[in-house]
Amino acid sequence: MRENIISKSEELFLSLGFKSVTMDDIANAIGISKKTIYAHFSNKTELVEVVTFSVLDHISEGIDRINAASINPIEELYDIKLFVMNYLKNERVSPQHQLKKYYPKIYDRLKIKQFEKMHSSVENSLKMGVNTGLFRPDIDIDFISRMYFNGMTGIRDISIFPESLFDKNYLFESYLEYHLRAIVTTTGLNLLNNYIKSNLTPNAS
Repeated sequence: MRENIISKSEELFLSLGFKSVTMDDIANAIGISKKTIYAHFSNKTELVEVVTFSVLDHISEGIDRINAASINPIEELYDIKLFVMNYLKNERVSPQHQLKKYYPKIYDRLKIKQFEKMHSSVENSLKMGVNTGLFRPDIDIDFISRMYFNGMTGIRDISIFPESLFDKNYLFESYLEYHLRAIVTTTGLNLLNNYIKSNLTPNAS
């Protein structure tokens, strides 16, 4: 039952927002009493915390699988982007913004964990790119991996990129291209251009 509560709560939080969804909403969606939820979670804050880090764990596991099967670091980043967007396909109300506003302590812990995961993943990707001649050998790997995280976090800030003006897929694809064009070699640029031409559809802002 605990896993069922977490799964349904995740679905509701991503589609409606952390603030908007009540414990009654979750109980009604599952078809159980609110008392049953409280048998597993002492309050909504605890449930929000568990769900938040459950989502992070699932996404981290998916990223690990993509890293292990990666053909090259350019396609790897696009594969990760696609995986994350598919996983968060029901994300309609910027739940991260609500998490930051209404559950700041959870948000701060989440951001640290996100950074640790992304920093490690991107560092390995950058090293692979340098070793395979796709990325410039003179890049500062630690600096760029941190900038990448900062950029990926920044484009999700709806105060800077309002959802009414920017499509999420457009933001992610545009930032990936921006990031990669800054560090690729001529060989990497050819691969990037061919990948974009073959796999990505024209974006509309």
